[in-house]
Amino acid sequence: MAAARRARAGGGGAGPGFGRVAEPPPVPQGLLRLARRSGQLNLAGRGLTHVPEHVWRINLDTPEEAQQNLSFGAADRWWEQTDLTKLILASNKLQSLSEDVQLLPALTMLDVHDNQLTSLPSALGQLENLQKLDVSHNKLRSLPEELLQLPRLRSLLVQHNELSQLPEGLGQLLSLEELDVSNNQLTAIPTSFALLVNLVRLNLACNQLKELPADLSAMKSLRQLDCTKNYLETVPPKLASMASLEQLYLRKNKLRSLPELPSCKLLKELHAGENQIEILNAENLKQLSSLCVLELRDNKIKAVPEEITVLQKLERLDLANNDISRLPYTLGNLPQLKFLALEGNPLRTIRRDLLQKGTQELLKYLRSKIQDDGPGPNEEPAVTAMTLPSQSKVNIHAITTLKLLDYRLVELKDSVCDVSLGFNKISCISSGLCLLQKLTHLDLRNNFLTALPEEMEALKRLHTINLAYNRFKVFPSVLYHLPALENILLSNNQVGSIDPVQLKGLDKLGTLDLQNNDLLQVPPELGNCESLRSLLLEGNPFRTPRAAVLAKG
Repeated sequence: MAAARRARAGGGGAGPGFGRVAEPPPVPQGLLRLARRSGQLNLAGRGLTHVPEHVWRINLDTPEEAQQNLSFGAADRWWEQTDLTKLILASNKLQSLSEDVQLLPALTMLDVHDNQLTSLPSALGQLENLQKLDVSHNKLRSLPEELLQLPRLRSLLVQHNELSQLPEGLGQLLSLEELDVSNNQLTAIPTSFALLVNLVRLNLACNQLKELPADLSAMKSLRQLDCTKNYLETVPPKLASMASLEQLYLRKNKLRSLPELPSCKLLKELHAGENQIEILNAENLKQLSSLCVLELRDNKIKAVPEEITVLQKLERLDLANNDISRLPYTLGNLPQLKFLALEGNPLRTIRRDLLQKGTQELLKYLRSKIQDDGPGPNEEPAVTAMTLPSQSKVNIHAITTLKLLDYRLVELKDSVCDVSLGFNKISCISSGLCLLQKLTHLDLRNNFLTALPEEMEALKRLHTINLAYNRFKVFPSVLYHLPALENILLSNNQVGSIDPVQLKGLDKLGTLDLQNNDLLQVPPELGNCESLRSLLLEGNPFRTPRAAVLAKG
């Protein structure tokens, strides 16, 4: 290589002492040689105003060093070169790309982001192996129709340009998995988007969209949808059928309510801050059982419904800067909640210094108020709702005692197998419930229960019972006599002991959840319960087994 440099330097034709050393080419020959071997060429941040022709022709022309009859080692056999598959031209000063880009038909990735491009060459449509195209952070006002001819394109990044519309046929890119058109000037989305059934990530943020096409619901693979900072007032009801959706960003729009998303069972994050939401609909919350992050800051929310406690997987809840004056104390029962933001609300029941102590202290305070807020000794707690999600559904409000439901239970005793009475204020279970001899699932979590009736022994088919977040101080003895039980969920009570001998008689029991109770010891005889696959004991005051042993499962 040194000889080649000397040959080039000495070939200027000027006399000795007056020779002018030629400026080095913008792309060093060593870099080109390496690209011929690896198939990758990175020319980012080199101040290029145009792409040298020999870059486009890298796989066509004989290398310069070969023309100078130099000797080659095994590593420099240019005739054994690899076709260029990856070309990075980012962060230069390019104002255009040559049609010669078609001379690199093996390209799978082309990155020209952060330049000054105002248009793209139609020859891009001939790169039939292209899988990723990044033209973001340029000055593009349109995309060539030829782009729609790229059958293998999986990632198209065109954010931060000046696009006012997208090609109507964009749905022809059937292999597309990632599309980012954020930070443009789009006012509408082509209806052909419905054909992008393999799309996983779609970013529409920071445009001028006033509505979303209902056809987006056809994107059955979509996991992430970002519509931040547009002018959306509603979300099409059909979007509720996007069963794969995991992350939905609706921040900085004009929404007045949360969207209804009954089929989005996998939704983990919902970001709807900086809108005009005034009411949190309890029914909407019940549909979001997998939610881990709920961000609603900077809205006009006045109240938080008790039903927010159905979000048992919630880890982050941001309600900052709303109009909330009081919180439901049951918020303290959310088992996974690690972050709760409430600043900027006119809260009356919580002191400001308590808010400043952090999430865990606040949740501890809320839990303590639940104990103080229970029904009095002569007060009948109200059942606010009853849901029978199996073959029958009953939704009755403002019932003063569960006994008033007995007449319905008798009617349904031959059909109901799943009963949910969670998140009410029930302090006792009537014998009418014990008539449901086909019952397999019973959800009684988040109530005021201290005991279960012995008549429940008749529920011979019951295999799952959820009694979490009640007030049991003793393990309900009737559970020992239900032979079909597979799952007993009794976390967050005050149970002080269990009988391992009777538990062993439940030979189908696979899960026993006793987290956050008052167990002072764990009987070693529990080891004889060979059917147990999951034994959860964290949060109890016993000393053995040690926490390190519990962490091993």
